[in-house]
Amino acid sequence: MPTRPATDPVAPTRAAHRVRAVGNAVNLTTPLGLLVALAGRATLRLGPEALVVAEGYRLPLPKAGAFTVGGVVLVPHGLLTGVELRQPGTLAHESRHAWQYFWCLGLPFLPLYALASGWSWLRRGDPASGNWFERDAGLMTGGYPERPVTNAGLRRIGRALRLVR
Repeated sequence: MPTRPATDPVAPTRAAHRVRAVGNAVNLTTPLGLLVALAGRATLRLGPEALVVAEGYRLPLPKAGAFTVGGVVLVPHGLLTGVELRQPGTLAHESRHAWQYFWCLGLPFLPLYALASGWSWLRRGDPASGNWFERDAGLMTGGYPERPVTNAGLRRIGRALRLVR
């Protein structure tokens, strides 16, 4: 079997993807992702980078072109190739989220992501553009605009409180 040159980035990447896959299985996020995929009646297949791709997910939430739970990339109402055509880089973005599950040791990712989404909404008026996890995965490759810090969510709360009084 021929060996790869030391400069070839594919050889270490494949081993790292396997480590991530095992880690996300052990930390229970990939099993959770598989349950979500089954609940959404998605079709499962093995994908690149040791990910599981769940296409044709049918539940109404979340509203996204694709989303990841552990090592499972869920694609609502279609195929990953279609999402990649509309939004190039989606798989790379979702792969980064799989790494985030790994580094957060699994399920703690979910409340941390929710907190980051809330912070983003308070500061920028949307749950993504100030969310550390989305920024780390690449806002543009995830299809998210970068909004400025305006405290939009805080202002909305302030306006609502003045109406209540």
